[in-house]
Amino acid sequence: MAQRDEFDTFVRERWPSLVRSAILLTGDRDSAEDLVQEALGRAAQHWSRVDLPRADAYVRRILYTRSIDAWRWRRRQPDPVEVTERDAAPVRDASGRSDDRLTLGVALARLTPRQRAVLVLRFYEDRTEVETAVLLGCSVSTVKSQARHALGRLQVLAPDLAATYGHEEVRP
Repeated sequence: MAQRDEFDTFVRERWPSLVRSAILLTGDRDSAEDLVQEALGRAAQHWSRVDLPRADAYVRRILYTRSIDAWRWRRRQPDPVEVTERDAAPVRDASGRSDDRLTLGVALARLTPRQRAVLVLRFYEDRTEVETAVLLGCSVSTVKSQARHALGRLQVLAPDLAATYGHEEVRP
């Protein structure tokens, strides 16, 4: 019990000084306090063997070595991948996406069933012209012409969608 009281007294007296040293080692107060707590935890495990006149030097040695260990560990970690503005996915307002979906839905409803089918198969399901023709039971040239007419009609029905997705003009 006497050893615990000695340790508690040591912590109360030396805490401010240890934290100041740790701030210089880590660069910020939060990391410094974590470092001091870790050092004191390690010292507490062996407090019965600590020579009291040299206790401050003992704890500071732990503090310094733990700081160096943390620094070495950080150096061995891979650098985080930097995401450039060009690589970052564009952030769009969720309400804008909902508006786009509603506008597209209304515009698609005004197309002929065959035009809708061609657009869904070609652009939503990402099928080739040949696959689309086989699925719809028509020729490849019919798929091409229906897609061209449907995209032209969508441009008229929903010009804001064409501008949003960078297709100002649909060319046959």
